[in-house]
Amino acid sequence: MKQNKYDDVNFFSAYEKMTRSVKGLEGAGEWHVLKGLIPELRNKSVLDLGCGFGWHCRYAREQQASFVIGVDISDKMLQKAREKTDDPIISYIKMPIEDMNFSDSQFDVVISSLAFHYIKSFEAICQKVYDCLKPGGSFVFSVEHPIFTSRHEQDWYYDAQGNRMHWAVDNYQLEGVRETTFLTENVIKYHRTFSTYVNNLINAGFSIRTIKEPIPSEEMLKSVPEMKDELRRPMFLIISAEK
Repeated sequence: MKQNKYDDVNFFSAYEKMTRSVKGLEGAGEWHVLKGLIPELRNKSVLDLGCGFGWHCRYAREQQASFVIGVDISDKMLQKAREKTDDPIISYIKMPIEDMNFSDSQFDVVISSLAFHYIKSFEAICQKVYDCLKPGGSFVFSVEHPIFTSRHEQDWYYDAQGNRMHWAVDNYQLEGVRETTFLTENVIKYHRTFSTYVNNLINAGFSIRTIKEPIPSEEMLKSVPEMKDELRRPMFLIISAEK
């Protein structure tokens, strides 16, 4: 069974309170980098995998995309997305990303934000995305960085006073399940190495255009003091590829 943690009442309640859930794209620390890698969307067909509250779908329409489809496994996520969306050009589909089965060459752009580390096989996703993209189409996505996901304990090491000492990396080469804590306990993520992300894309036929390991914007560093710790280790990996 595919993981659907976002329909857990306690998990979703905590997620709703996150800054990125309240403020949308401007509250996401990596958005300023992801946004810069998304190509021109005017008159383009766009697919958003793991669309959540639909922030990226609505952004695509603001950029005059011709039609947009958002896919998510969570009823609660899609309910919020539909509540926030008043645009018949945007369609939301309840479906695990792993089960997507769109027509060949259906989309100009496929985007995804922080979803693939919840999915067992990135290799399979790459092939499905490649098939549904038009020639020359773009695949732009973010995931939690492999340095972040390597350990089950995805947290800092602290001293006796509670100060963050360092971020440990362990079992990096051991890919697979990580039973961890995010908002609540018992969250399943899948760790894979940096090279696996890149080679899965290449083996599916993609050309890599850009790889980013973003840091918070200057504005966010000033407004949220604890963001300075995000300069000490990469939390996100963003890749732009082309069919």
